[in-house]
Amino acid sequence: MTPLVTPLASTAAWSGDDTRLIVAALAGIAVIVLLITKLRTHPFLALALGSGVLGLVAGMAPEKLIDSFSAGLGSTVAGVGVLIALGAMLGKLLADSGGAEEIVDGILRRSGDRALPWAMTLIAVLIGLPMFFEIGLVLLIPVILLVARRSGRPLLLIAIPALAGLSVLHGLVPPHPGPLVAIDTLKADLGLTLGLGLLVAIPTVVVSGPLFARFAARWVRPVPPERLEREQTQEPENAVPGDADRPRPGFGVTVATILLPVVLMLGRAVAEIVLPEGHAVRTVFEVLGTPLIALLIGVIVAMFTLGRAAGFGRARISSAIADSLPPIAGILLIVGAGGGFKQTLVDSGVGKVIGEAAQGANVPVLVLGWLIAVGIRLATGSATVATISAAGIAAPLAAGLSPAHVALLVLAIGAGSLFFSHVNDAGFWLVKEYLGMSVGETIRSWSVMESIISVVSFCCVLLLGLVV
Repeated sequence: MTPLVTPLASTAAWSGDDTRLIVAALAGIAVIVLLITKLRTHPFLALALGSGVLGLVAGMAPEKLIDSFSAGLGSTVAGVGVLIALGAMLGKLLADSGGAEEIVDGILRRSGDRALPWAMTLIAVLIGLPMFFEIGLVLLIPVILLVARRSGRPLLLIAIPALAGLSVLHGLVPPHPGPLVAIDTLKADLGLTLGLGLLVAIPTVVVSGPLFARFAARWVRPVPPERLEREQTQEPENAVPGDADRPRPGFGVTVATILLPVVLMLGRAVAEIVLPEGHAVRTVFEVLGTPLIALLIGVIVAMFTLGRAAGFGRARISSAIADSLPPIAGILLIVGAGGGFKQTLVDSGVGKVIGEAAQGANVPVLVLGWLIAVGIRLATGSATVATISAAGIAAPLAAGLSPAHVALLVLAIGAGSLFFSHVNDAGFWLVKEYLGMSVGETIRSWSVMESIISVVSFCCVLLLGLVV
């Protein structure tokens, strides 16, 4: 087993150059935090400017700094951007075809009143696999409000399980942006990370969702604004005429379509473990389970199983796919700038110094990754920025780890990126406004839930670290 702590020589006596690099790293991060939290600057610009400050304070020549940032941005977008785009396409086809509604209706039909919190968790997990958090939240809010109203159960008893399912997948499971970037930065195996991420996600969702919802529903009893509740449970303004009467894809086919890329990627990980190199079956799974191929297959299959099943013609399917891309432009820019920040850390020498300092202090790698992500999350409010930045800082530490422990480091960073969402997080305000809560009520419910997710998932990562 590869050790999670690798002691090196003492770093108590840093050279002047090392001290300068540490100051550069702190200055770059401080600029990013200040721009995002105080000046409300877009994270793309904040990461770009923070990279510039880091490089200049570290003594990089301007042309080398520009080359480093550009190279990091380009390689990250090339490695991750296409996967994010394919995930967005799959999510859009799921929403527009009525497949998401079919999942909701199918699960609710099969669940009794007492099982509603667990049903909402399952709905959120299935819908959250191909969708980004914000999109999944907007899609699920009408369902949450409608189920709470019809069942007469406390709103948070229904809402918290759904929010937990979405948030856990957003932070831990690819193809969401944060995990994908961390996997790319740390050179982790995607299939292995996906498999371990799902193992961590299951107990985390159970504890932070249905179980915590029992307490949250007692602490906070919000009443959503009547206007918002009425608007959210009506047909959206941009609905296409005749959509209400069109057929919907079946429940089983919809679930199978969503899970297809996941199964292909997991199949590759299993084949690489149990089959010898060069085996024909392993070769097939290595191709089909490549993230790009798996997601591409998922989108192509969805065009037929979701789009065609809903009565869409070629033009409507093409339109849905095209409409999925503009909303993710900002995400791609943030992810790309995060890659540029990471490359600047590496090329300036900051990453090496931080890695040696952490290892010399005998800090467990998983703990360090989690703590770095927690600090950046609390400061910036962005889970994606926290994951990207922490992965860049922790990248030198991954070099001596086994593939399983590199995957666990990705998950530890993802867990830390979800810790205690508060007033500098856009998700905090989305949840507050949709559920009609005050700031204090949102902290006692949503913020506590996010902290539970972070701690429970990190504990699961540490336990897995003892056995893999």
